[in-house]
Amino acid sequence: MDHSLKNSQVAQLDTEGDIPKTSSRSFWLDAILQFLRDKLSLFALSTLVFLTLVCVLAPPFVENQLGVDVERTNTKARFFAPLTDGHFLGTDEYGRDQLIRLLYGGRISLAIAYSASFMIIAIGVTLGLVSGFYGGWIDDVITWVVNTLSSMPPLFILLIVSALWSPSPQILVIILALLGWFGTCRLVRGEVLSLKERDYILAAKAVGASNFRLIFIHIFPNVLSLVIVTGSIIAGNLILLESGLSYLGLGVQPPTPTWGNMLTDARNFLVTGIHLIVFPGILIMITVLCFYLIGDGLRDALDPRRKYGEKK
Repeated sequence: MDHSLKNSQVAQLDTEGDIPKTSSRSFWLDAILQFLRDKLSLFALSTLVFLTLVCVLAPPFVENQLGVDVERTNTKARFFAPLTDGHFLGTDEYGRDQLIRLLYGGRISLAIAYSASFMIIAIGVTLGLVSGFYGGWIDDVITWVVNTLSSMPPLFILLIVSALWSPSPQILVIILALLGWFGTCRLVRGEVLSLKERDYILAAKAVGASNFRLIFIHIFPNVLSLVIVTGSIIAGNLILLESGLSYLGLGVQPPTPTWGNMLTDARNFLVTGIHLIVFPGILIMITVLCFYLIGDGLRDALDPRRKYGEKK
């Protein structure tokens, strides 16, 4: 994708003399309009924004209105079914309200996904741009680091980290970011290797453009669409990864709730508390599906060849 593809010409007819007129529409405006026409992706984005806002803003309101607390236990209210005694989604094995724990758990799970994906993109894009643009020994060093760290089993590293530190949400975000940027770096590096040989880059070099300007003004905007799509997919994968780590006991430790460890703890109560499995599982499924649908819609909207293919 280069800047020559970033302007689409829309033909219009003059009402008086039937003289064709053209008006340019930027690549990003065209992509936004295309995304807004994708009803499924737009619905997924709306659902994800709604879930995020509810998890961030609703817990204090729910606590005040229902008189519940995320860590308050009540042995007399164990395994209440939904809509019982003021507990809309029931209670868990310690008598804690399931609704408030899902809200707080969603706040942490989504924060891990957003924060870790942002760090992964930041590290991967930066090193990928530097590696692909400069080449030489810089590219060799970064590629060696990527290949070396990629060859180490992530589960083995997580076991070591779990033995050394109790995985708090902050530590887990850092660990996931440090173990997840390799693929993004490879992807960006490959794109930069292709872009830096384009005519507009050579022309910019010929007029004396600095390396900083070449990287961040001419190359980075052309990999930004790839980064946006990749980021949405990574965020969805991180939700699943956090759940998997919780199942292995390597995620955020109770009593701090996350959707992953709530689902893991509930596996022991399949008969006595089926609702403890259903609600975290549904929220994880919906959130991951929304991330994937958004990524699919962004990929279609940001594909510069899309509009040319539609004309055929």
